[in-house]
Amino acid sequence: MRRTLSLFALLLLWEALATLGLVNPLYAPPPHQVLLTLVDLFRTGEILPHLQATFTAALLGLFWGVLLGGGLGLLAAFSPFFSDLLEPVMLLLNAIPRVILAPLFVIWLGIGLASKVALSLVLVSVLVFFAVYSGVKEVDPRLLERVRTLGGGRYWLLREVYLPSLAAWVLSSLKVAVGFAFTGAVVGEFVAASRGLGYLLSFAQSTYNARLSLALIALIVLFVLFLFYLFGKLEEKLLRWRPKAQGGA
Repeated sequence: MRRTLSLFALLLLWEALATLGLVNPLYAPPPHQVLLTLVDLFRTGEILPHLQATFTAALLGLFWGVLLGGGLGLLAAFSPFFSDLLEPVMLLLNAIPRVILAPLFVIWLGIGLASKVALSLVLVSVLVFFAVYSGVKEVDPRLLERVRTLGGGRYWLLREVYLPSLAAWVLSSLKVAVGFAFTGAVVGEFVAASRGLGYLLSFAQSTYNARLSLALIALIVLFVLFLFYLFGKLEEKLLRWRPKAQGGA
């Protein structure tokens, strides 16, 4: 609640400064103008094909990135051979700003959907790989030993120990993965595309249209926050077994 009030107060201050002429509307248009621009985009239907393009690329990249990163993370965690093979590659990808790969993907895959999905996939898969890899490696060895002592085989270890641990790590990283997926899609469209929110942002930049730029940024932020909320609810539902943190005295 306090965060919402703080944001509302900031917007009111911004509006007041613009009304008093203390902020140049060419560079920082007041919030009501940004809102009107956003409403107009939806009213005319101009935004819809761009939304479809960005969401398709981001969600496909998120889906395949989670599957690929999760699968490779499991291989590396349970196999020393794959660990030696994959961990240096993932560390290298994690060390470089992965968005700089966008021009290469455009060269390799063209300006269509594939290059945007590929960039989102790489961004997400590296994050999920380390979440899964760390989730397996951080399992308490004493817990594994107790399950084995009680006669539990690989199935029970996977069901009762590894999967709960992985669920906590992966679900905690999904919120970040959503942001990475949209980053990949929008940056890819910004580099080269014929439609998408990144394409519109590139157009707004080239025409020095601050109102359109802020409207598109606000739209992306709102959608990502909505997905954050959905994944937060999913995390609460699937991780009900975790003890809730107690507040200090």
